[in-house]
Amino acid sequence: MPVVLASEKKPLLGLEPLMLGYQQADQEAARTLIEKVSPLLLRFFWRTDRNRRFAEDLVQETWIRVHRARPTYRPGEPVLPWIFAIARHTGLDYYRKTRRVDARETQVEVMPETAAPVAEEDQGNVEMEAMLAELPASQREVLILLKISGMSIEEVARVTSSSAGSVKQKAHRAYEKLREVFGRRERSK
Repeated sequence: MPVVLASEKKPLLGLEPLMLGYQQADQEAARTLIEKVSPLLLRFFWRTDRNRRFAEDLVQETWIRVHRARPTYRPGEPVLPWIFAIARHTGLDYYRKTRRVDARETQVEVMPETAAPVAEEDQGNVEMEAMLAELPASQREVLILLKISGMSIEEVARVTSSSAGSVKQKAHRAYEKLREVFGRRERSK
């Protein structure tokens, strides 16, 4: 099943030939593959962490790891789940590292956050981001991969190293939690 970006509504096709070309050191295939997949990776990391600078760093780190691991890609296998599995592990390594660093650091000064005013058309996105932030990380990850990256349940299962049933369960629980959060927000208005 091809991946469809919500903003483009065009299927992401032709990744396998690009990956095979990349394995054979075809620079044009590598460039095209990176151009097609990087926006998905950026969206994945941004939705998980909500920090564009770190998201961009994680996308670069993912591509470094993809480059090192490219001989392990098996022709005929879907490319996107393979890349997202590497991205997921890159993110996990990053979060483990920052958690260790944060535990050793002491905050000296707290800077007040200043947010730019939010345009009315972006208000819905801001509210959705706030609701997604209330989900546990594993449920948020599954929801982002399913609904934003457009992966199938089987592909998400491969990326998250879990079963299809587990992915369905996490998605179901995420939907229930979002309904609960949405209801709570509606009642408070």
